[in-house]
Amino acid sequence: MSRPHDTHFMKTALTLAERGLGQVAPNPAVGCVIVREDEGHRIVGRGWTQAGGRPHAETEALARAGAEASGATAYVSLEPCAHQGKTGPCAQALIDAGIARVVGAVSDPNPQVAGRGFAMLEAAGVEVTENVCGDEARHLNAGFFLTMSEARPLVTLKIASSLDGRSATHDGQSQWITGERARNRGHLLRATHDAIMVGSATAVVDDPQLTCRLPGLGTRSPVRIVADGRLRLPLTSKLVRDAHKIPVWILTLPQGDAARRKAFEDCGVTLIDVAPGEGGVMDMRDALEKIAARGVTRLLVEGGARLAASLMQARLIDRIEWFQSPKVIGGDGYPAIAGLGVKHVEKAPVFALRELISLGEDSLASYVLRS
Repeated sequence: MSRPHDTHFMKTALTLAERGLGQVAPNPAVGCVIVREDEGHRIVGRGWTQAGGRPHAETEALARAGAEASGATAYVSLEPCAHQGKTGPCAQALIDAGIARVVGAVSDPNPQVAGRGFAMLEAAGVEVTENVCGDEARHLNAGFFLTMSEARPLVTLKIASSLDGRSATHDGQSQWITGERARNRGHLLRATHDAIMVGSATAVVDDPQLTCRLPGLGTRSPVRIVADGRLRLPLTSKLVRDAHKIPVWILTLPQGDAARRKAFEDCGVTLIDVAPGEGGVMDMRDALEKIAARGVTRLLVEGGARLAASLMQARLIDRIEWFQSPKVIGGDGYPAIAGLGVKHVEKAPVFALRELISLGEDSLASYVLRS
C-alpha cells in the first residue's frame, strides 16, 4: 500500500532517471533513491543508470548507501530487473543488501522481467508497492516501452517556426527565426535523444552538423541520421567529413549506385537499406524498426517539411516540441510541415498540449499524440 511520502521520493527517483536520457540506450533510464524511514526519511543512497546502460540505478544507489541500505526503502522508477545479463539481477542485489521495502513506479515491459522482479522481491519477504507515479515513469521511458511494444523508437518532431507556422521565408532564409534561448533548448533536446534525423533536402541545403554544442555537453551529441533514398548528400558535407568522430547513418533505398555507396562507407558512414513504400519512397515504419534494431529508443526529427509530413501521415510522430517566434512571415514562406492530404478535419492527427514555456520572446509548446 502506498504511503503519504512515496510520491515525493519517487519524483526524486524520476528526476535522477532523466540524467540518463540520450546516454543509456537501448536500456531504459532509471533512477533509484534509498531512504531510511526509521530516521526521519533520510536519503542514504541515490543512483541512476550510467552511460552505456551499466551500472544500473539500483547498483549505484546501493553502493552509495552501503550498510545503511539494510532495513531501508528503495524507490525505483522501473521494476528492478530479475535476469542475469552483463551484471546480476538488481532485484537480487536489493534482497542481498537487506532492503525491507521496494516502491516501484511501473512494471518493466521487457519479457525477461515483466513482473518477475517484483515477484522475486516478494518471495524473499520484501514489501512491494507498485504504480507510484506510473504515468510519469511511462512518459519518461516511452522510447523503451515503444521498442518493446512496437519495435520502433519514440519519435519527437522538433519545429522552429514563425507565429504563422513558417520555417523559412519564400527564398529559403531561416536563420534565425527563433532566438538564442530557444536554440539552446533545442541543443538540450539533442543531448537527451539517442539519434537525430533530417531529410536529404535539409542536409543538402543547410549542411548542418547536428551536434550538441552546449557548454559541457559536447560529448552528448546523438547519432546523426539522414533520410536520403537517392544518396543525394554530398560527400563533402559536414556530416560525412566527421562521420568517423560522431556516427552518421544514411537511410536509403537498396538499389543505389554501388560506387557511391562504397564511397560513403569508405568515409565511415553507415548505410541502412529501407524497404520501398508507396510511390517508391522509403517505408518509414521499416526505417524506424531498423533504427530501433540498432539500439535507438529516442529519435529527434529536426527537418524538413516533407520528412515531417511522411512521418505524420504514417502516424509515427509521438511528440512535438514546437519552438515559435513572434514573427509573421506570411503564406509565401515555407511551411514547417508539408501537405498531409487531410480532406476532413476529424481525420487530422490530434496532439495534446503537455507544457508551454516562455523562452524570452519565443515560446516552446510540448505536445503528445492523443491516443
